[in-house]
Amino acid sequence: MKRLRAIKLGVILILSSFPALVSAADSPKSSTFEIRIPRGLTHDLWLYFVPADNPMTAEKVELGRKLFFDTRLSADSTVSCASCHDPKRAFTDGKPLAEGINTRRGVRNSPTLLNAMFSTGQFWDGRAATLEEQAKMPLTNPDEMGNRSINEVVSTIAGIPEYSKAFRQVFGGTVSIDGFAKAVAAFERTLISGDAPIDRYLAGDLDALSDQARNGLVLFRGKARCTVCHQFNANFSSFSTFPFFTDGNYRNTGVAANFTGFNALARRAIQASRDTTGAATLELSKHERAGELGRFVVSGNTLDIGAFRTPSLRNVELTAPYFHDGSAATLEDVVRFYVKGGNENPNRDWQLEPVSLTESEQRELVAFLKALTSDDARRMVEAH
Repeated sequence: MKRLRAIKLGVILILSSFPALVSAADSPKSSTFEIRIPRGLTHDLWLYFVPADNPMTAEKVELGRKLFFDTRLSADSTVSCASCHDPKRAFTDGKPLAEGINTRRGVRNSPTLLNAMFSTGQFWDGRAATLEEQAKMPLTNPDEMGNRSINEVVSTIAGIPEYSKAFRQVFGGTVSIDGFAKAVAAFERTLISGDAPIDRYLAGDLDALSDQARNGLVLFRGKARCTVCHQFNANFSSFSTFPFFTDGNYRNTGVAANFTGFNALARRAIQASRDTTGAATLELSKHERAGELGRFVVSGNTLDIGAFRTPSLRNVELTAPYFHDGSAATLEDVVRFYVKGGNENPNRDWQLEPVSLTESEQRELVAFLKALTSDDARRMVEAH
């Protein structure tokens, strides 16, 4: 199981026009789907994460793309999926915390959707196991798209003739929430990323990395201890390839402990975990900072208090600000945070330790992190 979890994560960038990544036959039932896999990934790896009950077709991807960018799916017609996952910001929003309808602010930073199909779980706490599950949740979240119910969303989509026709063509029936989720997820499975300088370097092009970035790679894999959490496998010819720079796990590095009262909140969580009636858990969920409990809210395991998913580092240069709460503005801030060993709290990951890096070594590490940026991703952002 751990092996499968570890494999999950990895950019051909698809701009809003999505040029020439798919080809289809005339009949949607027999349409084929073709995607160019960037260096660093393999087609077998990508195909492994396409579920059998949601096969890829060009028509489905196109429907998902339109739904993804459509603000009419929010309660006030101002917010779409792309509002928080904007192509010109590498499918993030560039804000510390996500903002939904009426500029309502959420409690977490918007993660990139690039390579999200390979993730061990969706959202920072992994509360959705699949892209299909994830696609539904923002629709009725009051801090996101704000609809009163799923039925309201389905009625909205069904009331748009273009969508009614597309659902009949793609799914052979009327508009449904499962069809919506499958279409959006299919589109998101086209957002894959690779062919960064690191990929070319590991494939044999020794000039792909600058001297500074090469030094950073040595630090990343050694003295800086980054691979404790941000693992990767350089054997790109194998199905066991793990080129996503994450272990796919959930870890408490002290980011959640950035506010006064976290330890008290953690104690309440431990007490709630012992309450078999569920009353304490319900009361805890009403706490204004309950989201800082991270994975614990999903698993109920006290070892997960303050733990959040280890993100992929691909394209990290383009996805500031960082951490689940957007509290680190720059990569330099991130490196300094881990140099000191994160923030101390009772649940901090036992593998996290301070590391001694000079200012020069920290710059080299940042240079290496920037070498994880896909050329396609950079061009997409710069084009906007």
